[in-house]
Amino acid sequence: MLIHKRSFLILITFLALLWLGGNDCLAQEPIAEFQRVLRDKAAFGETDFMALDQGETVIKLLPARDKREIAMCGVVPLQASAETFLQSFRENMTRQSNPAILEIGSLRNPPSIDDLQALTIEDRDIEELRQCVVRDCRLKLSATMIERLQREVDWAAPNYRIQVNQLLKEMLLDYVRDYLARGDAALIRYDDKWKEIRLADEHHELLAASSYESLANINKNPGGSSKPGLDVIENAFVWSKIRFGLKPVIAINHIRIYKLSRKLGAQVLILSKQIYSNHYFDSSIALTAFLNVPGSSPKSYLFYENRSRADGLEGTFGKIKRSIIEDKALGSLKSILHQTQLSLEARTLNTDPSAAPIGRGWNWRRWKIGRVHIFILLWITAFAMLIGLRAYGWKGSIGKVLHY
Repeated sequence: MLIHKRSFLILITFLALLWLGGNDCLAQEPIAEFQRVLRDKAAFGETDFMALDQGETVIKLLPARDKREIAMCGVVPLQASAETFLQSFRENMTRQSNPAILEIGSLRNPPSIDDLQALTIEDRDIEELRQCVVRDCRLKLSATMIERLQREVDWAAPNYRIQVNQLLKEMLLDYVRDYLARGDAALIRYDDKWKEIRLADEHHELLAASSYESLANINKNPGGSSKPGLDVIENAFVWSKIRFGLKPVIAINHIRIYKLSRKLGAQVLILSKQIYSNHYFDSSIALTAFLNVPGSSPKSYLFYENRSRADGLEGTFGKIKRSIIEDKALGSLKSILHQTQLSLEARTLNTDPSAAPIGRGWNWRRWKIGRVHIFILLWITAFAMLIGLRAYGWKGSIGKVLHY
């Protein structure tokens, strides 16, 4: 009888250990998958994973498929929840909280002219449109837009600037309405230069090279389906006018927020597609993921990836421009991710940032900057790249970099 009891106790102990080990394996699987994605997509090595374990921010340049393209990603560990991250993002999505943001607003579904009431067109842009023709225009527009501007604006009238403002806004609204109705098939074809740019093709290539599907599939549907179990919880269209040297950039972004219901792996994915830019950018997409890994020592990570193509990175001096821009952009991205980490963790603790541990190098100014940077990072898809371009331009060569 004693032998039977001992055997029974051994069996129970074995099963308990097996169960605990199984749970540990389940907890380790998402982090292993996340690390695999980082190895495959961003050439992360053991030193990078060690840095993440120590709370550091890691950034990487990514392979580019086009001479116009700059691609980068960054990862930072967080002590915050997905809900905190999502709430912060939503609160700051259309807030004019940085001097670089001159004007900003959202477009409703369906959009109306009132949504663009605060948007102003630069006088310099209006004057350049006077000479604008298909294949030779200083603003990024489609052939139809260029032809309408020459046909419908009375350039000899005293109020021609008002006419241009009104017509440009109407054409942008028509474009967004068409995109809402037909999706990517309605994406613009830029005809401002001899080399046409089809935005649908650009987005397809950028998205195929991104980490989107890999990150989504860290948390697969039950049953092993390879299709990501993503639920769209928000669709937003945001326009902005961003300060940039002599030519502010007007851009429209489509922001789609996905949420995954399970507790393992990616919980929130945010995909931001630039569907229009009047200067510099041919295309741009940004991917942000909040990943949660539960277990004996739960971990969360914020992953950010940006792929942008600019029309000034081709030509004789392309390699020199790229080197300068990449250096500036990587430095900016690392700073933004770090400040985002500080901001979200302060929000989670709900404490006075000035009382944070000295070891984190915290002060009130950093906390304030962090609140601004969470917005900049997660919405302006190519902000870090803009900083790099601007830094190069301020050295006196902006004309060579940007072609005009």
